[in-house]
Amino acid sequence: MREALKNGHQAILFHNRRGFAPVVVCRQCAYVPKCPYCDVSMTYHRSTNDMVCHYCGTRMPLPDVCPNCHEPAITTFGYGTERVEEAAETCFENARVLRMDLDSTRNKDGYENIITEFSEGKAQILVGTQMVTKGLDFGGVSVVGVLNADQAINLPDFRSAERAFNMLEQVAGRAGRRGDSSGLVVVQTSQPQHPVIGFLLGHDYEGFFQHELEERRRYNYPPFTRVIDIYLKHRNREALSHMAGAYGSRLRQLFGNRVFGPEEPFVSRIQNFYIRKIMLKVELDASMSKLKNILRQTHESFMSDPSMRQLVVYYDVDPV
Repeated sequence: MREALKNGHQAILFHNRRGFAPVVVCRQCAYVPKCPYCDVSMTYHRSTNDMVCHYCGTRMPLPDVCPNCHEPAITTFGYGTERVEEAAETCFENARVLRMDLDSTRNKDGYENIITEFSEGKAQILVGTQMVTKGLDFGGVSVVGVLNADQAINLPDFRSAERAFNMLEQVAGRAGRRGDSSGLVVVQTSQPQHPVIGFLLGHDYEGFFQHELEERRRYNYPPFTRVIDIYLKHRNREALSHMAGAYGSRLRQLFGNRVFGPEEPFVSRIQNFYIRKIMLKVELDASMSKLKNILRQTHESFMSDPSMRQLVVYYDVDPV
């Protein structure tokens, strides 16, 4: 980056986590403030000096002392785009740094102003989330840094590798778009042996496609099956566990080993609703109209029970 800036070029730092720090923690007792309505830790935003839940939007002031042990030992851990921006300003004092994420582009012209200023060379470093990966053509950028690529690669979803490869290829394409110079892309990872990183280094789309296709075939995922995710939500955790178990058992009677779960998703409570997920894998040649009728009848049968009235059930067909 220093070499690029010295030569009059620009740089982009990509990190797909906004805020200043994703975790607030007590150094004394290891207490971590969590959202009172969602099963996630609060993210600290220095720009507003408060903690924010990125699922429901709840805001809380950063405590001066730990609510658990009452010691003045609260600190922040990890880094988001705000912290990356601050670090870039410290490391490159003579460079102007812009940040592009949901927080910095909330006002009407925020997004356009950032793009215009960076395109016109009024700033030398752009820090951002996936907003910086798509559809932007900055001719002056010769260096792109990807921070913590493992975060995208290791998400608990069968499409995580596909999404990570797509996103990393997109951001890598921001470097060296000016014809008279080549670009440098640096990817931070603790898993350099991961297939996604290997295919990314070679810009090997065909190789990645064949590898991912074989993985999907081996474990019976799309495009070799169709997937329906069934989500069940309830305000009472114990009641939900019982209902989800009964729902899963009923579906298993109808569809056999095509049914997986119920299980707790990665975030198991949002806005005070506990969540369970059931996955249904269906053959490609199955009649979707018949399947839809069976699922509707099952749903109506359960909802006719007064004890199930507060249960919320929704279906995500071919989730993306």
